[in-house]
Amino acid sequence: MSSIEGHGFSEERNSVWLVYILHILGFFTGGLTSIAAVIVNYVKMGSMRSDVVVSHFKWQIRTFWWGLLWSLISLVLTYFVIGLLGFVVVFFWYIYRLVRGMINLNDNKGMYGCLLYTSPSPRDRQK
Repeated sequence: MSSIEGHGFSEERNSVWLVYILHILGFFTGGLTSIAAVIVNYVKMGSMRSDVVVSHFKWQIRTFWWGLLWSLISLVLTYFVIGLLGFVVVFFWYIYRLVRGMINLNDNKGMYGCLLYTSPSPRDRQK
């Protein structure tokens, strides 16, 4: 069940908001709340019924892991000074991913082009 009106969508949506907030707080906690956020993602992923919520969870998980990877690469490259630029790029990329996700969640849209489930049109049923 993936519709907005579906029972439980509101609670699932609140879980997504919680994770976005934890990621934002990660900027002020040295990333500790971001670690907590990704743990929440993995723990709750299996119980989520909405395609929209699952798409946001995947978006958040990928944002965390790619951000961590590029931060580590930037850390190594800091020896050659270019890593400092890498940290700036990762910072703005991370903010972009969080803001884009929150905007889509506020509009009840999924990530990666996932829209809310609607009944197939008669034309789709014939295929």
